[in-house]
Amino acid sequence: MVARLDRVRYAQANRSETGPGQVRIVSYNIRKAVGLDWRRDPERIVAVLAEIDADVILLQEADKRVRRREGVLPRDILCGEMGYALAEVAIRPHSHGWHGNVILVRQSFPIAETRRIDLPSAEPRGAVSATLADPRIEVIGVHLGLNAAMRRRQLAVLQAYLAQADHPVVIGGDFNEWRRGSDHVENLGTVIEPGPSFHSRVPVAHLDRFILSGALRHEGSFVHRSDLAARASDHLPVVIDVAPEKPE
Repeated sequence: MVARLDRVRYAQANRSETGPGQVRIVSYNIRKAVGLDWRRDPERIVAVLAEIDADVILLQEADKRVRRREGVLPRDILCGEMGYALAEVAIRPHSHGWHGNVILVRQSFPIAETRRIDLPSAEPRGAVSATLADPRIEVIGVHLGLNAAMRRRQLAVLQAYLAQADHPVVIGGDFNEWRRGSDHVENLGTVIEPGPSFHSRVPVAHLDRFILSGALRHEGSFVHRSDLAARASDHLPVVIDVAPEKPE
């Protein structure tokens, strides 16, 4: 326990800072906390998240896919020492999220609403949403399918969902889209590709992305690279800083 907390505190002490009024969001496919060494090491994932110190965390593959579908991360550390609140989107008592999609929000950003968004899928995939009370920004975490035709159907559902939103929305996640500049993705809004995030050993593919919809400013984005992140999962985390547009 002491070693785990020391790693988290060291990482937080060396984090980069966001500017005033910004919200930092990270999206990270954690592969059920199984690293490139094939060890399940939840503490290593926690330490990577502490390095980033985001306000909102969007995780994919954070629940196991069999039996009780239990979450793989130490909730006591995330919601205790690290000060996050878990968006309540799970339908199973031992899960952290829904179809492995999890949202954590810094406790200083109260959550006004959470929901699950049904996506067509032949796999256990879907989208989860949390709307912050102030600033009023909705964040949606997604993990889209491997099949291109199914992804197009999923993106069409998300496009229809965004069309009825009366507030800014950020979608982040693993889009499983190897081709850049896809019309189906760009139809959702402003596409932000921080950089290649897969495979973490030699990143070449921009699978992890963000979509901005509504009155939001893109203040900056990057792929988080560190010694820990290079081993913790087969994806690297992607990070974006956004801020609500100021009324003219």
